Amino acid sequence: MNKSLKNIGFIGCGKMASAIILGIKSADCGKEFHLKGSEINCEIAELAQNRLGIEVLTDNRLLTIDSDVIFIATKPNYVRMVLDEIKDEITPDKLIVSIAAGISTETINKIVPKARVIRVMPNTPALVNEGMCAVAKGEYARDEDVEFVINLLCSVGKVTEVEESQMDIVTAISGSGPAFFYKVIEDMARAGEKLGLEYEKSLLLAVQTALGSAKMVFNRGQIPVQTLIDNVATKGGCTFVGISVMNEENSGKLFEDVIKQTADKANELGK
Repeated sequence: MNKSLKNIGFIGCGKMASAIILGIKSADCGKEFHLKGSEINCEIAELAQNRLGIEVLTDNRLLTIDSDVIFIATKPNYVRMVLDEIKDEITPDKLIVSIAAGISTETINKIVPKARVIRVMPNTPALVNEGMCAVAKGEYARDEDVEFVINLLCSVGKVTEVEESQMDIVTAISGSGPAFFYKVIEDMARAGEKLGLEYEKSLLLAVQTALGSAKMVFNRGQIPVQTLIDNVATKGGCTFVGISVMNEENSGKLFEDVIKQTADKANELGK
């Protein structure tokens, strides 16, 4: 962990930033850092301060001056405005970490030339410390910057490094992915309800099965996922019938279309 990056500021204290802040605070390394936030609205700033237990300013420039690491955690359409506001306070020793969807490090560097920028795509399960974050290195960022951000974000879940050109795919799989899994879980629960099971019981069955199945995949070692499917879907059995229906309905093509169109939209938003 880079010992010089102690003061971490969050411009924007919404759900995603809050998850990261609370994750850092609860981690073993949390006491090493001094966390601050900023919100443009006084009332929202006060609420965030009470909720997060950190100082929340209403001045982005002051926050930037006081911070070694600046998280850009606003909505994407506000990023350029925020960067214009703080660009004169970005010195070479500061690190920018952007979690704004679709905003490239190149876009940030056009406004803040030669700034060290790391781009991150987190997701909402960070709220329960089961997040998935992907990290991409900007042109002027250092290897130790990447290492610092990865170690920091491990406090809210898993982290992987990708090429920035792959970020739209990441957005589609893990950024938007929670909603897709919620949809599958809800559809399974409603199907059980239609067949006569109480909805909450049906939902519990679907949720715990999803959780357990994810853990099986995560702990599979070198075993292909297809082998896990085959281990449950023995030929002639009831699971085999269900998998056959999925194959006939071409669920693979469905998710291919879902991921591609979501990734295309992420690319469009970035422009």
